[in-house]
Amino acid sequence: MSISAKDVNQLRKMTGAGMMDCKKALEEANGNFEEAITILRKKGQKISAKRADRETTEGVVNVFTNEAGTEAVLIALNCETDFVAKNDEFVQLANTVLEAAIKNKPADTEALLAQDVAGRPLNDYITDFMGKIGEKIEISSYETMSAEHVVTYLHSNKKLGVLLGMNGIGANDVSDLGKDIAMQIAAMKPVALDENDVPQEVKDREIEIGKEQALQEGKPANILEKIAEGKLKKFYKDNTLLHQDFVKDNSKSIAQLLKEVSADLNIKGFKRIEIA
Repeated sequence: MSISAKDVNQLRKMTGAGMMDCKKALEEANGNFEEAITILRKKGQKISAKRADRETTEGVVNVFTNEAGTEAVLIALNCETDFVAKNDEFVQLANTVLEAAIKNKPADTEALLAQDVAGRPLNDYITDFMGKIGEKIEISSYETMSAEHVVTYLHSNKKLGVLLGMNGIGANDVSDLGKDIAMQIAAMKPVALDENDVPQEVKDREIEIGKEQALQEGKPANILEKIAEGKLKKFYKDNTLLHQDFVKDNSKSIAQLLKEVSADLNIKGFKRIEIA
């Protein structure tokens, strides 16, 4: 049957799919709009399956903070190419993901994908978009933070974001300090708040590396453990936030910096996500 340009344009407005895809879907569906929409969605599902093993190294990071500055959400929506990452519709999709996260505060990424958006699961919107652009799209990170004061940092390229939760002092008093520490997290990539938050498997790995390095340096076997413990302490200093030197003044650690401001000031936690 003959498909009019008006019908093609109407389906395009309904789905956001390309003109040729809409025309083909309507032809296949003999002009039935509901069936054509189903065809377009199936196309997205096929692309999703076909490109499941593709790397998504581009995308955007998006952040939201509530008006009180006590809660924040951070998400990363990934795609395959920088061209798509800069597409206005992709950016809008990232906003839709963020809005879904803000609205119901889902527990994890799986729950976020199941959130209702205009009567459909969010995952369906992402699948449909894959059908439209022909690339794999995925939510690679979803983080939340709540504290007396939550500081956020979003890098200018929108591929790196940080949430920092602080307790023990008024929001106005920690605004600049919080920004400095959030930027430190972005730049220095701490793996944990302090040694107590470092996973045991990471500690065990660093001990083994320390022993092996000492052995290769010809150190006696009876002191390998002691040397490895020393290297682990150096690992804490370089890789845990509270023990890191403050980048703006390396004469003090972040822990010392906090104490100078207030004995009651503490960091509840932090989240860092990056598309790289």
